[in-house]
Amino acid sequence: MSLSVDAVKAALSSVIDPNTGKDLVSSKSAKNIRLDGADVVLDVELGYPAKSQIDPIRKLVVAAVRGVEGAGNVSVNVYSKIIAHAVQRGVKLMPNVKNIIAVASGKGGVGKSTTAVNLALALAAEGAQVGILDADIYGPSQPMMMGINARPESVDGKTMEPLENHGLQVSSIGFMIDPDEPMVWRGPIVTQALQQLLEQTNWRDLDYLVVDMPPGTGDVQLTLSQKVPVTGAVIVTTPQDIALLDARKGLKMFEKVGIPILGIVENMSVHICSNCGHAEPIFGQGGGEKMCADYGVEFLGALPLTMSIREQADSGKPTVVADPDGQVAAIYRSIARKVAIKVAEKAKDMTSKFPSIVIKND
Repeated sequence: MSLSVDAVKAALSSVIDPNTGKDLVSSKSAKNIRLDGADVVLDVELGYPAKSQIDPIRKLVVAAVRGVEGAGNVSVNVYSKIIAHAVQRGVKLMPNVKNIIAVASGKGGVGKSTTAVNLALALAAEGAQVGILDADIYGPSQPMMMGINARPESVDGKTMEPLENHGLQVSSIGFMIDPDEPMVWRGPIVTQALQQLLEQTNWRDLDYLVVDMPPGTGDVQLTLSQKVPVTGAVIVTTPQDIALLDARKGLKMFEKVGIPILGIVENMSVHICSNCGHAEPIFGQGGGEKMCADYGVEFLGALPLTMSIREQADSGKPTVVADPDGQVAAIYRSIARKVAIKVAEKAKDMTSKFPSIVIKND
């Protein structure tokens, strides 16, 4: 077989992206294949942030193309392109925010906020522009976890600038109130505050906005699901039966309002003793995976119950930035990649392609 674009394509059809499990041709990742004599030049476009994956994927492509008869030098440009994806019917996308990922749980105390912040940090570590919105109006914890103790500024007196740390843009009601001050607000005021936080923060060109949801299935969750353009939801649970019972309700709520479930994260899966390293499933085991099997959703990963995760979040340097090369950070990064790939597989948002129809009475 002599060197041709078709021969290169045939070689690329055997290259499987290790993250998506799909080959580069059927997934339309391989683009702009050009021949310059015996030299081959091509682009590989990934739909998810992949800073750590670019080099391994490039090596796979180069090895495959070099195997084509007559191929000389192979030049491969691997890059990420994150686009906006479809949301609930009848809800408009936000300007400057491509994809909104809700991180939710049926009940409190399962480590949802810790998961949300580490998920956001892992996406940012892979090269994405990421923001985090603390939607837990009654119990905002992101200011502490993100190590931010400041008030947001307003340039125009109407909108506010997001605060930043660890490469994330952050907005939270916690920046505007005393940490000891309880939020004695009724439901309608809470939902109004959430919408203002979301819409009046000057988010700057976000690929992903991670929303740390309050626990439960009440007013805030309904407002978010009916008025906010959510690309998909991640459910956080522990293996404990009582947590799974509530997580199922959260999952069902998102299904009812047409928000896809991107997957389930099982937190506090196994307790690891900090003295001897003994592992014990103190909250039970296999609950998250069973729930995934029951509902046909993806199991994104399981996190251990370790003191370091708690200490790092409390100190304002969550695990992904405190110990980026550690085993737990690797789990968070794996979960983040799976979430980003699930988002990338969704239908593209086409609303911007449709013309505006204006009816005039002449």
